Amino acid sequence: MTQLDNDSTAGTASSAWISLRYPVFRYLWIVTVVSNIGSWMFGAASGWLMTSLNADPLIVSLVQVANSLPLFLFALPAGALADILDKRRLILALEILTTVFSALFAALVSWQLVTPIVLIGFLLLIASLGAIESPAWQAIVPLLVPAKALSSAVATNSVGVNISRVLGPALAGMVILALGIAAPFWLDAFSNLGVIAVILWWRAPGRPAHSLPAEHLSDAMRAGGRYVRHNPWLRATLGRAVGFFLAASAYWALLPLVARSQLHGGPTLYGILLGAIGAGAVGGAFLLPGFKARFGANWVVAAGQVGTGIALLFFGLARSPAVAVLACLLAGISWISVLATLNVSAQTALPAWVRGRGLAIYVAVFFGMMSVGSVLWGFVAQRAGLPTAHFVAAATAMLALAVTSRWNLRAGAPPDLTPSMHWPEPVLAQAVPDDVGPVMVTVEYRIVAANRKEFLSGMARLAEGRRRDGAYDWGIFEDTAHPGRLLETFLLDSWLEHRRQHQRVTHADRIFQEYLQKLLQEPARVTHYVAATQSEAETHQIGKSGERGP
Repeated sequence: MTQLDNDSTAGTASSAWISLRYPVFRYLWIVTVVSNIGSWMFGAASGWLMTSLNADPLIVSLVQVANSLPLFLFALPAGALADILDKRRLILALEILTTVFSALFAALVSWQLVTPIVLIGFLLLIASLGAIESPAWQAIVPLLVPAKALSSAVATNSVGVNISRVLGPALAGMVILALGIAAPFWLDAFSNLGVIAVILWWRAPGRPAHSLPAEHLSDAMRAGGRYVRHNPWLRATLGRAVGFFLAASAYWALLPLVARSQLHGGPTLYGILLGAIGAGAVGGAFLLPGFKARFGANWVVAAGQVGTGIALLFFGLARSPAVAVLACLLAGISWISVLATLNVSAQTALPAWVRGRGLAIYVAVFFGMMSVGSVLWGFVAQRAGLPTAHFVAAATAMLALAVTSRWNLRAGAPPDLTPSMHWPEPVLAQAVPDDVGPVMVTVEYRIVAANRKEFLSGMARLAEGRRRDGAYDWGIFEDTAHPGRLLETFLLDSWLEHRRQHQRVTHADRIFQEYLQKLLQEPARVTHYVAATQSEAETHQIGKSGERGP
């Protein structure tokens, strides 16, 4: 179950292929497309197998739940692992395990030993391995190509994912008819071997010699959650994602029943419908950059939500394959329009140090809503019928658009989130152990009265940056005896966390801090304090009061 990128699209179709000039990325892209074709064959065959074992709508919808729930449950720890472990070794180990369990499941299908419980169990197991692996896949893309080709790599991955989405389900239907239901599962198991071979051959760059010690898993997860909580652009992306994926999950969960029960078709028709969604997504991927450049991200997401609502209406009305194919094409175009835009929005809101964790939280929202929605729409279909479930989902899509449209995505060029390293190292009277804490940093400002309102407004924005980068508490105070003399304070868990904070400050932060400095009468003065233990004679004051800093 390999996927280099969750359908994110950037750049134009022509620029996308520039990244294929780099050998490692080119070879890995090719084998990943093959592996993803196997994954889509596995998914299509699983849905069709379940309709043979138990055609109850709620039971069939559990196939989608089993595929998406692990990505919700394990996303954040998986993102933390991607940021703190060797990504190559992590991916290699998980690919090998996925291949082994996929082959075991194929054998059980061949021996006719699969029940609905066995099917759901293996889906959960294999999806869990994919969930742990997914953030690492996304995080290695910058290691495969230079910075100038990164957007091309993201776009190329999107094209590859959607090519596999077109071919996989269609091939699954034909293979089932020609070779039996077990054949797609065997092909999926063998499709991972190419990925394993290329990952074995690739040698990832090592960690820089000056890197700080890796974070502990629990600390890394907490830091990731803190960053998302204090990033307004990422919060807006997640809010828009909740509304869209809850409604869109309906056609993914119920499509096997639309093909079998509503249209009275076989596995070939089911494969054609899934392939039509993929074809719509491929077409949308090529058209998306132009529409996004002309109308902006917010308009593209809104149009995709409207398109999804219309597609769901067509699914409910479909009584012929032609109408269902039309619904699938529209659903695919709308899906890639929203998914790619939200994915790019999430990526551009995240610096490298927390990218795995931030994207993992986005993935958790994505698949969490897919899981909840799949159960919801399966329940509605069980009680009220397939058409009604699609009609209610269409109304939900429109309601979600009305509720979430106030959360605007970032417009214009993305900020420069590369580390600026412009904070000077603290001047120490003596060595400070990394585990000493908590740490309090104070920054003294002197402002003129005319700049007070503008300065305090800017400090509210600066506070979010401090919290994103490690501070768990923040405050701004004014001297009652000397108006215009303000003191900023923020607290961090340890001296090591403050050292990490120095490396997390970005060029975008530097530009904003330089703007605030222009509002001051004189340069700010920074002082660092560490917690004093009861046995010490006096509080350690680390650094000089005149030190220039943030």
